[in-house]
Amino acid sequence: MDLSSLLLFIPACFALNMAPGPNNLLSLHNASRHGLRTACLAGSGRILAFSGMIALAAMGLAVVLHTSEYLFLSIKLVGAAYLFYIAWQLWRAPVAEAPHAGRQSRGIWRLARQEFWVAAGNPKAILIFTAFLPQFVSIGSPTPVGEQFLWLGLWFLLLEWVAIAIYAALGAYLQRWFNQPRPRRLFNRISASLLGCAGLGLLAARR
Repeated sequence: MDLSSLLLFIPACFALNMAPGPNNLLSLHNASRHGLRTACLAGSGRILAFSGMIALAAMGLAVVLHTSEYLFLSIKLVGAAYLFYIAWQLWRAPVAEAPHAGRQSRGIWRLARQEFWVAAGNPKAILIFTAFLPQFVSIGSPTPVGEQFLWLGLWFLLLEWVAIAIYAALGAYLQRWFNQPRPRRLFNRISASLLGCAGLGLLAARR
């Protein structure tokens, strides 16, 4: 990819990374609950899911999602159901109990799995990779198409880490405002409502 294409790709890609979707909302909530470091480490689950999607798109397997209505519908229903499940958990989450330091490592793995499944349960994400990334692949370039796609994917993942850190930093900043049970309960229920809306949006999504 030449410099002019890269300068166009980075801001367009970062706009996608910063879109307030369910994963970014999770980073915001996790940081407000568990701190900046935990939220950033939990974001590795999302990165893993997106890495797999980019690999599928590079191999052309994502075409199956374009052509198979039933597969798209199945993934969409599972992803929406999981978002509703997380929203219900947040709505009913206890607000007086603070995270225990001894359980931090186990908590990171749980939050990383949560990030992974939220990302993997959104079939629109892999369609974004198949619709967005190829626009910046140059067929006439001496660099092989596969290598170009690899570099585009790496740039996307790097910018996704930046987005995770930004949302997590915002959540960590808000942490001090939600130390009391009442604001914490309000924040949990707002987050639950937004995740529920994301689930409804996913149900309404078309290929």
